[in-house]
Amino acid sequence: MRTVLALAMTLALAACGRLVPEGRPQTGAPPLPAPTATPAPLPAISAGPPVAALRLGAEDARGALASFVESCPQLLVRTDASKMTVPGDWRPACEAAASWPATDAVRFFETRFETARVGDGRTFITGYFEPEIAASRVRAPGYDVPIYRLPPDLVRAWPADTPQDQRIGNPPLGRYDESGAFVPYYDRAAIEDGALAGKGLEIAWAADAAEVFFLQVQGSGLLRLPDGGLMRIGYAGQNGRGYVGIGGLMRERGLIGDGPGQYPGSMQGILRYIHENPEAGRVLMRENPSWVFFKDNGQNGPFGALNVTVRAGSSVAADPNFVPLGAPIWLDVDRGEADGLWIAQDTGGAIKGINRFDTFWGNGPQAREIAGGMSGRGEALVLLPKGVLARLLER
Repeated sequence: MRTVLALAMTLALAACGRLVPEGRPQTGAPPLPAPTATPAPLPAISAGPPVAALRLGAEDARGALASFVESCPQLLVRTDASKMTVPGDWRPACEAAASWPATDAVRFFETRFETARVGDGRTFITGYFEPEIAASRVRAPGYDVPIYRLPPDLVRAWPADTPQDQRIGNPPLGRYDESGAFVPYYDRAAIEDGALAGKGLEIAWAADAAEVFFLQVQGSGLLRLPDGGLMRIGYAGQNGRGYVGIGGLMRERGLIGDGPGQYPGSMQGILRYIHENPEAGRVLMRENPSWVFFKDNGQNGPFGALNVTVRAGSSVAADPNFVPLGAPIWLDVDRGEADGLWIAQDTGGAIKGINRFDTFWGNGPQAREIAGGMSGRGEALVLLPKGVLARLLER
């Protein structure tokens, strides 16, 4: 809906800890299966207030209804990792939503849903956005930072020395080296030093390495081309290396704060540090070995983990182990612009745990400003189709 965890930090630290979801659709190479994970035990669930008591706004409900309708094809077929629902639970609401008038969206949610409080309901939220950066489809003066597509040699396999009894779930990401041994894939430093150069993997060339770094954190973005045109790129895959949030590193080293020589704990503040300290900034970014690959989405997207378009003010990333993806979420937090109804349509590597949400704010300067400083606390409720809560309370 609207525009790593540190209680008093603004989003930049949170955004710097946000990983794009694995398992989004890919083009240009065979799909790489997402790692499997054992879902955490379902936390205590209790009944929340009636939806009518939430006093939904008409515009808020309209946006949420549109996003809910787009999520329904997935809700009706996918397995709910949170184990709260099964596809059949959503069918009556989805069938009704398909022809429900947008002008009466409030009544749709009031009549079709009930609220559930997961755990104690206390939430921590951040924000993300679709960045726009200067780039060119071809290498040109001023555009020399490569943005790569998914390389064909990035595969999942078990290293030869992995015992059979430890080959559980999906194998790790890596590549086969010249000797035929399976090894970890190139890290950020190796890629920046040219490990993928000359292989025809570039889909575009950007003007600013720091902006590309944050483009990878966000997972999708718009490229503003020299002729004024736009190219939308989306997440295609990741190199399998662990993510290190540079905002957290800066905080540990005393670079973030209100004192002399310190920088604001926001994405804007971190970018300013990198631009004002180019060599130190380059070294800092290399401490995050993760690298994200992109695909050209044309004018479609941006897409979330459900493979539907995420929309500003209506889409939120959540932990699918605790929230059914596609479910409406009610937020009442100490950041008023984030209050209201959202639809869980995305995930994120740092968006983990009960009632942890990352709100989507779209693109453009305002979205960048709001998402870059979004950090809020309050209460969250999950909206479930009527009848589901009773079954959960009997477990």
